[in-house]
Amino acid sequence: MPIPPFVLELRRMVGQHELWLPAVTAVVLHEGRVLLTKRVDNGQWAPVTGIVDPGEEPGVAARREALEETGVEITVDRLASVGVSPPVTHANGDRGLYLDLTFACSWVSGEPYAADDENTDVRWWPVDDLPPMDPSLRRRIEDALAGETAARFTV
Repeated sequence: MPIPPFVLELRRMVGQHELWLPAVTAVVLHEGRVLLTKRVDNGQWAPVTGIVDPGEEPGVAARREALEETGVEITVDRLASVGVSPPVTHANGDRGLYLDLTFACSWVSGEPYAADDENTDVRWWPVDDLPPMDPSLRRRIEDALAGETAARFTV
């Protein structure tokens, strides 16, 4: 589902003004590889990302997004970093800014595939041979790979 119903409702009230929304990134790791999706909206590779629903726990949102987007079950192992996305203007003109909670996750089961209409491809990439992607997304992957027990914060 590209735009959650609660965001559609907000958009009816505020139009295309910039919204501040909570979001998650699930960096799914398995055997030295990271699971990436190829996004419909910009054709770029990215880790699993999504908006947290009202009242939803962020870790639950990361698991839900991984299943919805890639068809795989994961465990959410730890909070890797907290940061703010660059400003985004979506193809329809809606503007957003996202408080991102990046989680280091592990694959549990399922063969990855583009399970929704937000992605055209899903595949495993070696962590040392990632495709070109937005620097902010690459940084989230690096944060998850760092193996630190404390979350990283931009200060």
